[in-house]
Amino acid sequence: MIDSVMPRDTAPVRRLFRLPDTTDDAFLHLGLHVQGSVSVTRGGTQVFLAPGDLVFHDPARRDHLRFSGPCRLTVFRVPRGHLGVSPSDLHRVMGRRVRGDEGVGALVSHFLSALAAETDFRRSRTGHRLARSAVDLVAVLVTQLLGEETPDASDVGSETVSRIQAFIEAHLTDPDLSPESIALAHHISVRYLHKLFQQEGTTVGQWIRRRRLDACRRELGRSANRGPSVAAVAQRWGFSSPSHFSRTFRDAYGMSPSAWQSSTR
Repeated sequence: MIDSVMPRDTAPVRRLFRLPDTTDDAFLHLGLHVQGSVSVTRGGTQVFLAPGDLVFHDPARRDHLRFSGPCRLTVFRVPRGHLGVSPSDLHRVMGRRVRGDEGVGALVSHFLSALAAETDFRRSRTGHRLARSAVDLVAVLVTQLLGEETPDASDVGSETVSRIQAFIEAHLTDPDLSPESIALAHHISVRYLHKLFQQEGTTVGQWIRRRRLDACRRELGRSANRGPSVAAVAQRWGFSSPSHFSRTFRDAYGMSPSAWQSSTR
């Protein structure tokens, strides 16, 4: 296992542990954020790392990582063959940010931080044994991340859906509410988010649209003679286009928003 320190994304690599000669394709790169501004882009979403956070990345895809100003990222090269995971599964964790303050991510982060700091271990037998232990911990972390990508009908999955639905309800008025922002807030992938809602027989977009329409319908029903216009209600509940809102409302309820408002007088 190798550790490299990168004050900037163009800095030279410094080795902590000597490895047998082999190609870089044989390793999975795991970055440990130390300081400065570092972000990772995955699935079109940019996430900034906090100190102690971990990120899996491909050294051939430098576009995944962004460095702004003086920063430091400790990068560990983990032998892929020691993880017991297929190449396709490893690809699924590339660009994945792992929080370093909770769960297995915290355990791995703390262990790697301590390992990198102990310079006396770098070429010792103890250091190599600790490096092998670190590889085992990373293997556990990868397995956990892949498990999060595979939803099932367990109580854990149901609780996750309930939390996400409550989050959506609380942010319905946010026009930027999207699968990407929801997945980011819950530290899951967009793909996993869609799978969770597929189990509910719907999509994320359909769920958001239905809850917004219900909210608009309730507000229009009690503001026929007073209160905001149809366009104002639509905008408040996240519909950017009044015409789109009217078409969507008619498709859902069989009448226009203004007709519904008039009928409740």
